[in-house]
Order: sequence, then C-alpha cells, then structure tokens
Amino acid sequence: MSVNRDKPDRWKDDIAASVDMYNEWFVKFAPAAYRRTRQKTTADVEAMLQATDNLARVNVPLLRGRPAVLPALRMSTCPPLAVDRLVGLADISPNLVRKMEEGRLPPRMSAEELGRDLQRISDTLTKMFDPDIFVWLERTKPPSKRDLFRAATVVADRLCGAVASPIVRNAQEKRQLDAIGDWLDGRGYVHADGQALFDEMQPGSYAFRMSVPAKHGDNGRTVNLSVDTVI
Repeated sequence: MSVNRDKPDRWKDDIAASVDMYNEWFVKFAPAAYRRTRQKTTADVEAMLQATDNLARVNVPLLRGRPAVLPALRMSTCPPLAVDRLVGLADISPNLVRKMEEGRLPPRMSAEELGRDLQRISDTLTKMFDPDIFVWLERTKPPSKRDLFRAATVVADRLCGAVASPIVRNAQEKRQLDAIGDWLDGRGYVHADGQALFDEMQPGSYAFRMSVPAKHGDNGRTVNLSVDTVI
C-alpha cells in the first residue's frame, strides 16, 4: 500500500539529508580528478544562479547575453531536459540550442527569430524548474547559502553525470546499499542469503539486487526486473 508516494511535501527533508550524505562521501572518497571537475562545475552553477537571481530572472536578455548558462538550466528542470527534448518542447531551432550549448548564438539567425525562440526557451524552462532542488521557488523566504550550495551540487552532478567514471558510480551504489543495510540491520532486519525468491523471503528480511518478475504491457508477457532492494 502506498503511504507517502502521493505526498511529495514529506520528502524534502529526506532529499536534503540524502544530498548532504552524498556530498560528505564524495568529498572524502571520489577520485581527485572528478572531484576537481565537480567543484568547478558547482562554481559554474552557482554563478548561473547568481546571474538569474536564483532562477527568478530567466528571460530573453539573460539568455541572449549569457547563452552558456543553457546546459545548467536544462539540468535544473524536473525531469532534466536533453537537448533534443528541449528543442521539441519549445518548438525551436535545433541549431540555436547547439550553438548555445557551445556558449554562443547563431550569427545568421534573424533578431526576430532569435527573440522568439529565446522566449520559448525561457517559458519552457520556467515551467519545469525542480522545486525539490530549488526549494525556495515555493516559498517567500529567500534561499540560504546552504540551499544554494546544495542545489548547485545537484545540478553539477547532473552535468558531470555523462562523463562520470564507472568507478565513482559503482562506489556510490555500494555506499547507498551499505547505508540501507546498516539502517535495516539496526532495526532487526536480517539480510537474506540471496537464494530465496522474492515471494519466498521471510518477514523481517531483505536482499539486494534481486530479480523480480513483472507483467509487461497489455499482452501479459512476464519480464524480469532487477530491483536494488527488496524488503
């Protein structure tokens, strides 16, 4: 039975704690080269937030003057927008987005067409900014320095994700499962030996990386899904 799935307002403290936990782990254990990239990207995102007045001013003059902010803005939405998805949603020139991703504007695009497409980009992004990351968007109180840094690190992680080392991703997955296991162990749950099927597990047990059958589509075909944690 769903308990909190339809109550996202209850998730915010957990999301913040998860981000803080990840930040602490990353600083201690992530490879130095990737950490340097992430730190620089975080600083770039913080600069984007400052330039946009913490996302309150994403308009045509801003996009015209600072086209290089587009990648960070795309990663600030829920869900994050790929280039092609932004082009389709905003119904704009693909060449404009490609050039903005490079930090410039198309030199041969007419001023009228450029203004129209930049307005469409602004309208699309503004509707989709993620309030669970940018928590100040749904309140009158201005963001704290910690709010801004936390949001910047999330967006930076999204920007760096495409080039993240598999070693970092694997280590992050192990950290997550270890944290879940420690939490469950501390409350009397027992780690299953991995031999039982998901529907044969004993009450009070848990397992990681378990294959669970599920119905696929309307044809009733069964497929196996890999589930990170089964309790």
